[in-house]
Order: sequence, then structure tokens, then C-alpha cells
Amino acid sequence: MNTYNILNQPFRKYFGILFVILIISNKIFSQTNLYSKLNQEAKGQNIRITFTKGKNFNHPLMAFWVTSTDGQYIQTLYVSESIAKGIYQHGKAKEGKWLPGEHLHPAALPFWAFSRNIKEDNGIFLPTPQNPIADAYTGATPQSNFVIETKLDNILKGKAIVYFEINQPFDFNDYWHNTKYPDNQEYKNSGQPSIVFGVIVDFDNPEPEYYLNPLGHGHPAGENGKLFTDLSTLTTALNIVGKIKIEIY
Repeated sequence: MNTYNILNQPFRKYFGILFVILIISNKIFSQTNLYSKLNQEAKGQNIRITFTKGKNFNHPLMAFWVTSTDGQYIQTLYVSESIAKGIYQHGKAKEGKWLPGEHLHPAALPFWAFSRNIKEDNGIFLPTPQNPIADAYTGATPQSNFVIETKLDNILKGKAIVYFEINQPFDFNDYWHNTKYPDNQEYKNSGQPSIVFGVIVDFDNPEPEYYLNPLGHGHPAGENGKLFTDLSTLTTALNIVGKIKIEIY
């Protein structure tokens, strides 16, 4: 064995070990749950939301909220900060750079927005910088798996629906392509419409855990709060979410 091979043997050995460690660490990091607490001063039941991302998860916007079984809005549990405040990190361009700025995106989460049913002076059912959602119900959008511990504002009796809506900007496919509605800028900012998940929860006698299932999609341009139950035209959007578990305690 020549001197070159002898000197490089340990290096190759330790490089291989380091490479394996990096792969394992990256896998563990990618699966680690981000954790946050919201609305802890409230008086209602505790709710733990555990979200596992799907393979196409990439900077989506999202909201969790509760309604009665006949659709009456009760409260928001969590909504992405850019929607809650009406300020996006890339809201305006100045001197060739993207800067935070005011922006309203009706196509993002229309089922949640119309369920909330608060119409602003501009005629849109979205929070604004002048009338934002309180910090107890919002935070930066998680960029990986996450756990949210939150509380209902007040004790809830009987059965109710926990909804979740998610949307990923510019998520086009062969059906929801970027020229489908060429004159509708709201649609062109979205592509495949939001997906709505839900589950009925018995708050008097909750099960140990509930899993939310896809129910339909929102309006592709955010023009109304209708739930469209045909998901056959959606592709990659169906893989944004892996699973969503909620626990009541």
C-alpha cells in the first residue's frame, strides 16, 4: 500500500461517518415538529393540533377554525400571519427588491374568509392592516411539521366542526393552468384552489384523537364561500398535507 492510500484511509473513513451523520440529522430535522402556544388566556377547552406535511408542502397559507354543525362561525384557532394582518413579506417591490407590504389575497382561503363573515370597508371578507386578527390566533406560517396548542375562547358544548383550509400560491396543473382565467389576477396568483378539511368533534365526550379529512375546495378566485366537493381536478395540491390530528382536553 503506497503512502497516499495510507494517509487517505482515515480521511475516507471519517468522511463516510460524517456523511451518514449529516443525512440522519437532516432527516430528523425535517421531521421535527415546530411548536407554538396560542390563546392561552382563554377559558375554553384545550386543543392540540398536530400537522404533518405532505411531499408537495411549499410555503402554503392556512387556517384552522370552528363552526357549529349548521355552519355558524364560532372562532378561528389559527390563521397564517400574512392573511391575519394583511401584510405579506413580499407585498411590494421597490428598487428591484421585494419588501413587506399590504396585500389582500381573496383566493387564498375563501372558505374560511366567508365563514368568518366580516366584511371590511373595501368590500372584501379579509382582515386588513387597519383591522387585523389578534395575535392570540395567528403567527408566522410554519414551514415544516408543527404542533399548535391553543384554547377555545369559551367552553363549547355538544358537537361542532373543526375546519382546516390550505392553499399554495402559483400551484398550477393541467386543469388549473395559468391561462384558464386569463383576466382574473386573483386566480393567477393561486392556481389550484384551496383545499378544505374537516371533522365533527363531540366537545362533551371527545374521542382521544380526531383526524381531519378533505371535504372539497374553495372558489378558485375567492369570489364566494362555497365548498366545491369535486376534488378530481386537483393533483399536487392533494399532497400538500400528510395528515392532521387534533386532540381535545
